[in-house]
Amino acid sequence: MDLSSVLEISSKSDAGRVRSHNEDSIAFDAETGFAVLADGMGGYNAGEVASGIAVTLIATGLKGQLAQAGKLDVRARETLLKEQVLAANNAIMQAAQKRPECEGMGTTVVAALFREGKVSVAHLGDSRLYRLREGKLDLLTRDHSLLQEQLDQGMLTPEEAKTSHHRNIVTRALGVERDAVAEVGTFDALSGDIFLLCSDGLNDMLEDEEIGLTVQTLESNVKLAADQLVDLANENGGRDNVSVILVKVKEGFEARQGLLSKLFRK
Repeated sequence: MDLSSVLEISSKSDAGRVRSHNEDSIAFDAETGFAVLADGMGGYNAGEVASGIAVTLIATGLKGQLAQAGKLDVRARETLLKEQVLAANNAIMQAAQKRPECEGMGTTVVAALFREGKVSVAHLGDSRLYRLREGKLDLLTRDHSLLQEQLDQGMLTPEEAKTSHHRNIVTRALGVERDAVAEVGTFDALSGDIFLLCSDGLNDMLEDEEIGLTVQTLESNVKLAADQLVDLANENGGRDNVSVILVKVKEGFEARQGLLSKLFRK
């Protein structure tokens, strides 16, 4: 199932202006129709190891399973994402046990799978998925973070949250617990939509309004849009690694999916 004619994907990942190395990892495949992004954490280079394991295993697993699966309904797609995330979690924990220098490593993850006019997403932590549609940017994931919990409980106002010292404390991540259950959801993906996967190095440096305006302004050139988002994050301080993946849904995505579904139906 080749979706490269109806999905355009571009990305950029950068260490930022403060960190000495980049612990983010990304992977995507327009032909298969998925994108994965992870933001690692841990001492030394352990965060880079954790995010690399997560992205490699999830991307490889999705590509392999989707090549054999044919048509999958929404529940099956969400289950597939959960299974791949859990497999990555187990691999990270095993690696940490075998390598003392990697003890305590972990990573956030957000993975998006495009099928049947929809996008299914699985995430843990504070890496995000946004959707730009007709000039309006919507956040489709909810951060698993202490800051988000404080906002939900009314302990902080949105203005206070911008300067909180708890911005980078996640409450769920890969490599922390054996039973890492990803939060999943499925949303419409229409022609003209642009989806953005990002690490918190982007949204910590830029307001959502600026993110949306940048993507909308450069929607005809998603490669330039990805570059510009990272450049703006660095210009605003670049205090963290910053990674983005932009997925543009092109004309014919829904029709293409309908045709392929008929071919796979027995």
